Amino acid sequence: MSVQTFELLILGSSAATPTANRNPTAQLLNIAERFFLIDCGEGTQMQMRKYKARFQNVNHIFISHLHGDHFYGLPGFLASMHLLGRKNELTIYGPKELEEIIHIIHKHSDTYLNYPLKFIYTQNSTKQLVYEDDKVEVYSLPLKHRIATTGYLFKEKPLPRNIDKYKLEKLNVSFAEIHKLKQGMDAIDNNGNTIKNRDLTMDPPNPRSYAFCSDTKFFEELANDIKDVDLLYHESTFLEEMKDRAKQTFHSTAKQAAQIAMLSNAKKLLLGHFSARYGNLDEFLEESKNIFLNTELAIEGSQFSL
Repeated sequence: MSVQTFELLILGSSAATPTANRNPTAQLLNIAERFFLIDCGEGTQMQMRKYKARFQNVNHIFISHLHGDHFYGLPGFLASMHLLGRKNELTIYGPKELEEIIHIIHKHSDTYLNYPLKFIYTQNSTKQLVYEDDKVEVYSLPLKHRIATTGYLFKEKPLPRNIDKYKLEKLNVSFAEIHKLKQGMDAIDNNGNTIKNRDLTMDPPNPRSYAFCSDTKFFEELANDIKDVDLLYHESTFLEEMKDRAKQTFHSTAKQAAQIAMLSNAKKLLLGHFSARYGNLDEFLEESKNIFLNTELAIEGSQFSL
C-alpha cells in the first residue's frame, strides 16, 4: 500500500511585521489531498501563487488568534476565491470574534460571496476536536499569549492493515473477507477455513501528526497536548538573549521551542515567527540544536514531508 501524502508548505515565517524576505505567518498542509490553510497573514494569496498552490483546493482555514499578522490576509483570500468562481463551502476555524470581523468587512464593502462560509469557534481553555473525517482529526490546543490563542494538532487516522498479495493469490476469499483482513480481523475462505489475520497481513505505517504552535510564551504543559508528535512547529520570535522580552510579550525563544520539542518527544522541530530585528537566522538554528538536534527553519518556500 502506498503511503498517503503528508506535506507542509511554509508561506510565511515573519513575526509582527514582514521583511523584504519574510512574510507574516501562513502555512499550507496537505494530508491525503485535504488542504488545510493554517493562519493567513498579509500576502498569503500572493505566496500561494508564487509557490503554485491552488486556492480552490483549500476547504478549511485555521486561524490561531486575532493579531493582524495571523489573519489580515484572510479577507483578500476570501474575496479572490469568490472572484475565481468558487461555489463549494469553506469552513473557518478560529475565535468567535473573527466571524463578526469578516461580516463587517463584507457588509461595508457590499460583498456577497458566491459560496457558503461556515465558522467553527475555537476556545483556548482545553484541547478540543474541531474537525474529523475518515482520514484526519484536527484538535485546537490552548496556548498562552496576550489574547486568546490556539495551536492546532493534525493527526492522521490509522491506515488499514497491508495485505500480502502474494499469499492472498493462493487463497479463495471474497471481497468482503479481504475487507475484514484489512480491519485486523480473521477471515473465512470459500471452503470454510479460517484465515488468521497475522498470516496474511502486515502492519501499516504509523499514523503521522503535525502540531502548529503559534504565538505563545513557554509553558511546559503544552508538551502534554502534543506528546510524540512527528513534526512540531513552534514559534521562536526571539533568541535567548532576549528571553525577558519574550516573557513580557508572551512569546518564546528558540531555546524554549527546543525545550518543548524535548519535553513532548517530538521527532522534528520547525522554528518560525522570527522577529524582523533578525536578518540572519543561523543563530536560531544553533541555539535550538544545542538542545534538540533535529531542528530546521520554517522559511518561505520550504516543504516538509512525513
